[in-house]
Amino acid sequence: MEIVVGITGATGSIYAVRLLEALKEKGVYTHLIMSYWARENLIVESKYSPDYLESLAAEVHDNKNLGARTSSGSYVTDGMVIVPCSMKTLSSIANGYCENLISRSADVTIKEGRKLVICPRETPLNVIHLENMLRLARIGVRIVPPMPAFYNHPSSIEDIISHHVMKLLDQFGISNANGNRWNG
Repeated sequence: MEIVVGITGATGSIYAVRLLEALKEKGVYTHLIMSYWARENLIVESKYSPDYLESLAAEVHDNKNLGARTSSGSYVTDGMVIVPCSMKTLSSIANGYCENLISRSADVTIKEGRKLVICPRETPLNVIHLENMLRLARIGVRIVPPMPAFYNHPSSIEDIISHHVMKLLDQFGISNANGNRWNG
C-alpha cells in the first residue's frame, strides 16, 4: 500500500505524527508533503521536529515542487490523507486551485478516483467552510475531523489522538489497535 500524507498549517500536527508512526509500523509506503506552516506549527505544538517526521516517510517532497511524482495521475497511489487540513487548503482543493504540491496531489487523487481523506481543523465553521466540505463530500472525499469519542473513556490526550488515527487507518482498510472501539 502507498499513501500520500499532506500536513498543513492548521493546529493538530500531533495527529500527523501518530498517523505516520502507525503507517510506518504497518509497512505502508508513505509520501510526506509538509507546508511551511505545518513545519512551524509542529515545532510550536509538539516536541517533534520536521526531521523526525521526515524519518517516518519513505519519500519526502517539497510542497513547492509541482513536478514531484505525486503531482501526476500516472503515478499510482492508494490515496491521500491531509491531516490537519487548513481551511485554506480545503478551499483550494474544493475549487481546483492547485497552488502547491499538497493541493495538486489532492486534485490528482480526486481526478483519478482514488481515496482522499481530509481532517479539517477549524472552529467555529462558517458557511464557506461548510460549503467547501459539502462540495468535496459530494464527490466522495472523506471528511474526518478529529473529534474525540468519549464512549471509550479516554484517560489521556494520547487516547484521543489514537482513536482518531484508528479512524484514519480504517478509511484505508488498515487493521489497527490504536483506539478503543465501540463494543455495544
